[in-house]
Amino acid sequence: MGFFEPYKQGYLLRIKLSPGASSCGFRGLFADVEQNLWLKISITTVPEKGKANKELIKMLAKELKLSQNLFEIVSGITDHMKKIYIENTDSAIYEKLQQLEKGLTK
Repeated sequence: MGFFEPYKQGYLLRIKLSPGASSCGFRGLFADVEQNLWLKISITTVPEKGKANKELIKMLAKELKLSQNLFEIVSGITDHMKKIYIENTDSAIYEKLQQLEKGLTK
C-alpha cells in the first residue's frame, strides 16, 4: 500500500510535513513502524496560525490540479504527521497519485 488509500468518497493521504524549510517540494516516502508509507513534503511557510497547513493544501491542489476546497485535514492539524482527505473519486486522481508515488520511488 502506498501513501494514499480509498476513503469515503475519495482518498486519504498520509503526509509528513516539514514547515519552515529552505525550499518547497516533495521529498520522498518513508515507512513508519507499522509499515505505512507517508509522503514527505517540505514548505517554506512557518507553522503559525494555520499558515503551513494552507500552504500544504495549496501545493497538493496545484500538483493534483484540483480545487483547494476538496481537501480536508482529518488529523494532525497541529502535528507534522497529517492525514488529508480528498473528496474526489475520479480515476484520474488515482492515476495522478500513483504517478506522484512512482516519481518519488525511482
